[in-house]
Amino acid sequence: MEGRRAALVRRLFDCYHRRDRDGLAAMMTEDFRFTTPYDDSIDKARYFELCWPASVQIRENIIERIFEEDDAAYVTYRCSTVDGLMFRNTEFFSFAGEQVRAIDVYFGASYRDGVFVPQAWHTPPTEG
Repeated sequence: MEGRRAALVRRLFDCYHRRDRDGLAAMMTEDFRFTTPYDDSIDKARYFELCWPASVQIRENIIERIFEEDDAAYVTYRCSTVDGLMFRNTEFFSFAGEQVRAIDVYFGASYRDGVFVPQAWHTPPTEG
């Protein structure tokens, strides 16, 4: 049986699929923080400024698994974009009551047409 944290994660992903910005914002605490290899603990306003516009590029997110314990959960999902990129990420969620307090994102490998696509930070610098 799925726990309440997993249900909250699924609701958050559903808001994302429906492009429901207000619903998503309501699920986040006022002191919400978001961290990725690109972003260090940005607040809710900055998240919506930097990250939300990219949601139009997402064709589908498929949740593969959710592990939860107390006020935290890990989710691994597979994502496909409108331009054919596919990747898998894992996110760590921290909760405060029935809201998300923080999300830490861990990027997985990317593929296009089944071929590995190196990420920009792994591309060696050109000599010059």
